[in-house]
Amino acid sequence: MKIEKRLEELGITLPDAPTPLANYVPVRRSGNLLFMSGAGPFENGKPVITGKLGKELDAEQGYAAARLAGLNLIAQLKNALGDLDRVKQFVKVLAFVASTPDFTAQPAVMNGASDLFVEVFGEAGKHARSAVAAPVLPMDVAVEIEIIVEVE
Repeated sequence: MKIEKRLEELGITLPDAPTPLANYVPVRRSGNLLFMSGAGPFENGKPVITGKLGKELDAEQGYAAARLAGLNLIAQLKNALGDLDRVKQFVKVLAFVASTPDFTAQPAVMNGASDLFVEVFGEAGKHARSAVAAPVLPMDVAVEIEIIVEVE
């Protein structure tokens, strides 16, 4: 349980794994890949960081939103796998950032999740990624992130 110990060392308590809000599954496995549905900055089933980057929110608040979305994804991974040590590597991370047309710091916002994955999983947390601007996201959340992870 190296990853569980690492979470403890970092003082990170995972939230309860979010439940789907519609007719989809949070995780779909194909071979050794887990495709994770998008997760946002939710606590106890409710969005907690909402609005647009460049208007109501700045890049630092966006970073916090991406980190919280990342925590929710790790909680989903734990729920799906039982043991986070089964994660071989993060393959791809895609972030949608609700932002104004003139906001261009989507990659800095996405660092909230990227930094978290590397803090927790080390080298296995490094990944290919994309950060995309969106005019609005469901429930007005600031960020939605999805991941593809290779597992043992």
